[in-house]
Amino acid sequence: MDLFSEILVDHYKHPHHKGHLKKHSVLIHEVNPLCGDKLEISLLLDDKGKIKDIGINPQGCAISTASASMLSDKLIGKSLKEVEKISEKEVFKMLGVEVNPARIKCAMLPVVSIKKALLLAKSRKTK
Repeated sequence: MDLFSEILVDHYKHPHHKGHLKKHSVLIHEVNPLCGDKLEISLLLDDKGKIKDIGINPQGCAISTASASMLSDKLIGKSLKEVEKISEKEVFKMLGVEVNPARIKCAMLPVVSIKKALLLAKSRKTK
């Protein structure tokens, strides 16, 4: 097993930021209907809308869980604009393994979820 695969497996077995934030700005649940992966994300945002803390509860395959874990490390301090720029290519590079077409939605579930959560938080703030 190469180093990238070992890192991916470690994030799958021991996801970072695992758990629900008791104090959060937004909470979102997403499901990948193609495979059944589930992800709950709780975000605590600062007064400028940047991610101050994140909690993840992944239930799914190694790709979606590792993606959520790795992203949770990178997203602290990021704004909606910065998160919106995250591309499939970046996620695949971060994972360090080739993602076949059937697993793209698995890898991108955390990105889609976090973008939705930030948009929800932004819409609440503007009301």
